[in-house]
Amino acid sequence: MAIIEQKMSPALAARVMSVSDLAGWGLSMVAYVRHIAVGEWAICSADGTRIGTAPDRLSAFAAIRQHDLEALSVH
Repeated sequence: MAIIEQKMSPALAARVMSVSDLAGWGLSMVAYVRHIAVGEWAICSADGTRIGTAPDRLSAFAAIRQHDLEALSVH
């Protein structure tokens, strides 16, 4: 990891990192929101584990930030 930190841009480093390096690179600090049913949104950890639900998208993103996680947008 020392080479990555000293000589590579973050974008290039992400392409050459091992799975264990990537896991240690902050994935435990991010979450994403997914629509699961009418009036229900899932809050999921980076590995896809559902960690909560919310009645709307805005509330889901607010809950992520309230728990000091970084909200990611996924398509």
